[in-house]
Amino acid sequence: MKKMQIRRFIVACLCIPLSSTVYAEDVVTVAWRIKPPHQYTVNEQPQGILVDRVKKVFSLAKIKTQFVEEPTNRIFYNFKNGRKNYCAFGLYYVAERESFAQYSKVFHRDPPQTILVSPAAFKLVSAHLTLTSLLADANLTLGVVDTSSYGPELDAMIKASKNKILRSTTLQANMARMIAANRASFMFVDRKDWEYLKKNDEHVRGASQIDLPDLPPSQNRYILCSKDITAAQMQRINKAIQKVYVATSDN
Repeated sequence: MKKMQIRRFIVACLCIPLSSTVYAEDVVTVAWRIKPPHQYTVNEQPQGILVDRVKKVFSLAKIKTQFVEEPTNRIFYNFKNGRKNYCAFGLYYVAERESFAQYSKVFHRDPPQTILVSPAAFKLVSAHLTLTSLLADANLTLGVVDTSSYGPELDAMIKASKNKILRSTTLQANMARMIAANRASFMFVDRKDWEYLKKNDEHVRGASQIDLPDLPPSQNRYILCSKDITAAQMQRINKAIQKVYVATSDN
């Protein structure tokens, strides 16, 4: 009888780690940059379309998280320097990033970007009928939020552009203010970002929006995680994304 009790005790002890592995993992730091209406703060708490979505994803994946707001350059500094248990969300696919991080499945799909034009340059910019022509105009200045990606296709077009380039590590909202103040001729901006800014920021209201037929199509956004996030964790994240992504109506 005693031998049987001892055997049952050993079996029970061996089973405990197997049933609790999901909850024994380290807390994952989820970094995000300010980008309303997708990501912003209210009373020092993260809010927004993609914040709500990523919380659902990690909850369904049974991964404990702590959220930190960080600028883009710090996020990629952390990835490149091997920060452990670290993810960021709402990022475009850039092939070079796979050397220091891993991508989830598609987390969100943006509509095509649009062009924000300064008051002083509106006639010159609107005279161009294509994006190819616009980017070949050496008399115009393109404002670029440095360290951020505009998607692989647009990144390549910006790199080959003949425009003067005004680069800044500022937030996109601040770059929009610079356009409205005629510090650059035009910039690329997410449509939902612009809709939010023109309703909520009086300092951008001098700028105008134009579209051109050869603007790149919709872009996918992803969750990016450090290399130490396990295959099992990434699988749970991806399964959760599939559930949440299908359930949302703004993709």
